[in-house]
Amino acid sequence: MAHSDKVLICRDCGATFTFTVGEQAFYASRGLLNQPTRCPSCRSARKTGRSPEEGSYVHYGSGASFGGRTPRQMHPAQCAECGQMTEVPFLPRGERPVYCSECYSKIRGGNPQNQQTRQPTSPGH
Repeated sequence: MAHSDKVLICRDCGATFTFTVGEQAFYASRGLLNQPTRCPSCRSARKTGRSPEEGSYVHYGSGASFGGRTPRQMHPAQCAECGQMTEVPFLPRGERPVYCSECYSKIRGGNPQNQQTRQPTSPGH
């Protein structure tokens, strides 16, 4: 389907703006079916115009993970203990072993201090 520049009217400010061939191709490549309804300056203002009580992170709604904050990107990894494939919220570099949840719990032994116990220190040290 051949695209041509389209002149659209911003629903916020009423100004006309051009939905270029390049923008249309970008929208199509992302699977976006609707054309923009706001001009670039109103889109930009809408993105940055958050109220102070909203905080600094992007809100995806109460149904999103992490209480509405940006969801974590997960990375595939192979468990160093059992060999099972798992996903972790960090990019494994190979320097340290990566464990699935089950093996991590076994290795950790249920100790919330990562198996490290602190020795009491004497006063004055």
